[in-house]
Amino acid sequence: MSFINRRMLIIALLMFAGAGLAFAMKPTKRIADASERPELNTMIPSRIGDWKIDTSIVPIEPSPDVQAALNKIYNQTLSRTYVNATGRRIMLSIAYGGDQSDSMQVHKPEVCYVAQGFEVFGAVAGMLLTQYGELPVKRLIARQGSRNEPITYWVVVGDKATLSGLKQKLAQLSYGLTGKVPDGFLVRISSIDTNRQSAYQLQEEFVKSMLEAMQEKDRARIAGRFGA
Repeated sequence: MSFINRRMLIIALLMFAGAGLAFAMKPTKRIADASERPELNTMIPSRIGDWKIDTSIVPIEPSPDVQAALNKIYNQTLSRTYVNATGRRIMLSIAYGGDQSDSMQVHKPEVCYVAQGFEVFGAVAGMLLTQYGELPVKRLIARQGSRNEPITYWVVVGDKATLSGLKQKLAQLSYGLTGKVPDGFLVRISSIDTNRQSAYQLQEEFVKSMLEAMQEKDRARIAGRFGA
């Protein structure tokens, strides 16, 4: 056998072995199958401190193509508008997916809003300090015509809150290396406000009130296990 043929054979064998190893390491155990199924309607209280559900507001429904994409990713979604005693409103959107592997990633607002005709800008990562610990969040602005919507959101992969993007990928990989497929949440809080700082402050106050109003086990799922 010539040197070139031997070299090609070795390369082919290495490629075959690599493909076999990748298949063998593919995570197959879904965490969601061994966990209690979340019920978003009951996990999130209808009254949160000074906030209550505003039944006069009908949430904007996603376009049919966006909704079809969401249905492939998520097992449950929740959309509510809360109002406080002074008449200020917060829009809450939560999505849960039982499979947050690389092929079933959460649908980021940067993608979802743009698909519905919004301009998205001003994205910045930060930490929201709660009474239970720090929550990694991303803040951004979605604008369409005269509608200016500051947004705060975070992603939970398995039992850890993380930023979307590279850190989310790393969280998924850490589960994949143990053969597990994580579930996950995307929690989005937004409000209509031309003053982004005022909006972000209001959203932070709402998040703190929401976490305080929740049962401990539900809070651990929706915001990750603080300090874990």
